[in-house]
Amino acid sequence: MSASKNAYAASRAKAKGTATKTETSSVMFWLLIMFTGLFMFWAPFQRALFNGGTYDFERSIYSASLWSSIILVLIAILAFFVFKLREKKDILTILVFMMPLTYVISLSNAASHYLATNMVYIQMLYASFFILGVFLTKNKLGTTILSTLFLVTGYFIVAFGLLYWLGNGNFAGHLVGWFALMDSTNPNLYRDAIMTDSNGLRLTSVFQYANTYAAFLITLSLSSLFYIVKSSKWYIVALNAFLMVPTLISFWLTLSRGAIVVIPAVFLVMLFFFKISRQIVSLIQFGLAFIASLVILQKVTDIGIGLQTQPSGAESWHGWWILLLASLIYAGLAIVIQRFAAPWIERITARFDSKKYATFILPIAAIVIGVIGAILILSDTGFKNILPDNVRTRVENINFQQHSVLERGTFYKDAVKLWKDYPVLGAGGGAWAALYEKYQNNPYTSRQAHNFALQYLVEAGALGFLAFVGFVIAVFVFYIRSYIRSSAEKRDLHFLFFIVTVALLAHSMIDFDLSYVYMGAILFLALGGMLSNSSSSELKIKSNSFAIHKSFPLAIALLGLVMFFISARVLSANGDYKETLDVIKKSQDYNQIVAPLDKALSLHPGHPDYLLTGQVSRIGILLQVANQMQKEDPTKQEPFMTQAQTLLDELIKKEPHNRFAALQQLNMLLLKGDKQKALDWANAQIPNYPWYTDMYEKSIGLNIDLANQAKEKGNTQEYNTRLDNALATYQEVLTRIDSLKNLPKEQGQGREFAVTPSMALYVGQIKFMKGDYAAAATELQPHITDNMDDQTNRTLARWYLAAVQKQGGKDQALLDKLVAKDPAEKQNIDAILATKF
Repeated sequence: MSASKNAYAASRAKAKGTATKTETSSVMFWLLIMFTGLFMFWAPFQRALFNGGTYDFERSIYSASLWSSIILVLIAILAFFVFKLREKKDILTILVFMMPLTYVISLSNAASHYLATNMVYIQMLYASFFILGVFLTKNKLGTTILSTLFLVTGYFIVAFGLLYWLGNGNFAGHLVGWFALMDSTNPNLYRDAIMTDSNGLRLTSVFQYANTYAAFLITLSLSSLFYIVKSSKWYIVALNAFLMVPTLISFWLTLSRGAIVVIPAVFLVMLFFFKISRQIVSLIQFGLAFIASLVILQKVTDIGIGLQTQPSGAESWHGWWILLLASLIYAGLAIVIQRFAAPWIERITARFDSKKYATFILPIAAIVIGVIGAILILSDTGFKNILPDNVRTRVENINFQQHSVLERGTFYKDAVKLWKDYPVLGAGGGAWAALYEKYQNNPYTSRQAHNFALQYLVEAGALGFLAFVGFVIAVFVFYIRSYIRSSAEKRDLHFLFFIVTVALLAHSMIDFDLSYVYMGAILFLALGGMLSNSSSSELKIKSNSFAIHKSFPLAIALLGLVMFFISARVLSANGDYKETLDVIKKSQDYNQIVAPLDKALSLHPGHPDYLLTGQVSRIGILLQVANQMQKEDPTKQEPFMTQAQTLLDELIKKEPHNRFAALQQLNMLLLKGDKQKALDWANAQIPNYPWYTDMYEKSIGLNIDLANQAKEKGNTQEYNTRLDNALATYQEVLTRIDSLKNLPKEQGQGREFAVTPSMALYVGQIKFMKGDYAAAATELQPHITDNMDDQTNRTLARWYLAAVQKQGGKDQALLDKLVAKDPAEKQNIDAILATKF
């Protein structure tokens, strides 16, 4: 029996060696390497493929989807020759398609068909990159190339960001402008490589969002550290150590509090997988790198801030020399430590390696030291004074009562409320962006839930979320089991992928890093790399039948071809819409404008930007023409109005929670003069957008109009009912305003939500009509301004003066201003006073 097992193991090893040789010598293998390398350089500079849910962001994502479909076809060709279902882990290469499948299923509940279908494309891209990671890292060559690509592109992103920080943005723009997504107004400027918010200047590099850049820098800095402590070659140590200081400087310049909290946690997880000697060396190397970055941080910060307002070649060179000197010093120290100290530490700790739980001692000690260090920095001991003012302020504000933490807590509670209405299948991709306004506790603006797990839960429901979590856990289980049993060399070969996965998943629990498709692709590539290094028990499949082993490559080839066709189609539609935007700058000819626009809609029907919400829209054009026809020949207006309404109905069917579509429908009903339907529509939309005043305002105004119509017909009961309904709607506004007082004082309420001048006018009129003149004056007076050119303001003043006169008083100063603007206003006030309500 033992001989039989040995023969089988030898046969398997031989087969694996043959497969590996076939893979590395295959043209397909090298084509996949080439495509991966191009993607990893291209994708970050397309705003890291941020899934912003509008025309502006989609082109790069559709291009990436096209890339991934080609990659999938190439993988299928390679897999046809080398893939066999041998081990249990191989099933995960198939089960990765559960994720896009659950998103396809959630389309049945989609809150936004456009956003949901985009997420299906993105999930297919992720599945492709997972399989790519599996196939590319089956051998040492592929693993080395992929790891090197990640580090090289990462360092390039760091250098790009620092070029902007140190005043060399124009050079950086020229460097990448030929392939990057540059600012539309300045082809040499990468927009928001440095952003400004209430905290000051923050480095964002390619991401245009500092927190996600910080998450990327966590993965990069810890990957660099790993290569420093594992490498026996001095030049690899030197290169990664030299680039570690710029990476950590960039990390500090993001001013990301969440990242400051996450990086030690991920570092500790990493330590648990090292033997004691490597733990010690890692602590020393990382500690020295952080000290080197802190020593020069104040100077680099000040120089960078100054260069953003006052460019100076001398100051820029000053900043670069400081950075270069600190990097060289640390690189030298790192080489000395690895050459002399690391072997000595390994020798003296060797006897502890066999001790049970020995590897837990240092991480636990690091936690204690980290807590003490945090206390020293956060307390008034003076240690925090080593930090620049802007960084120190951010560190001091790390607590559970500061704005961003409280706001995120609100997002999370609102996400749970949303999920409870779509518990099993979710509300489709982009569900948070489409629905959050309906569930939000206060009027914040955030199309991202700032938590990957909760955002995934509301999109794909419990079914999709469990599929994702189960899949990731399975990968980790296979990886960790294999890690424990593997040799040191084999452990090191794929450990970078573990670092990337843990870092990205950890930080994505407090931010929307994985809304950047580039970050998601890196995550799934790393998951694939983790799985490929794993081993598992054999599947009980003895057959060599074509159907069993070749059906998977054939299936993914078919999927790749389908996705290629779909991606090419929507990408072409995006190009046609872009052509529309270009045409309208040069021509106002109706036929020239709508020709590319209609082509875009034929390729991508139901696109909200093409139909309504973009810079140019089909419905908007139709309404403009209808308005023009009304002036010239009213009989020709109707066909354009009818076509616009038909398109709007189709849009609302696919995008039932699009606020702009809801407002446009209300305007269409008002244009048709159907006030009752308009009122019903406004009332129906208030629960969907409870923190916007427009629907409340329209509801109150329409109730007043219909009340006046009822009065003209002598229907007193309906008259009073309409006015009471208007006041009830107004009371709902006041109740919501009052609820905002319960927010913690550290948490901002978000958008303004208050009684509008028009709303106050309507309610003041109702009070006047009911004979409560004091209440009418009280309601109207706070909203009156000196701007008598504004029609609403003049009407407010008119009714206020009438209410004051009804009480036997007067406001001569206001009356003089009003009459000075229009003498007829005196008669208007008299007309109000003479009307019997």
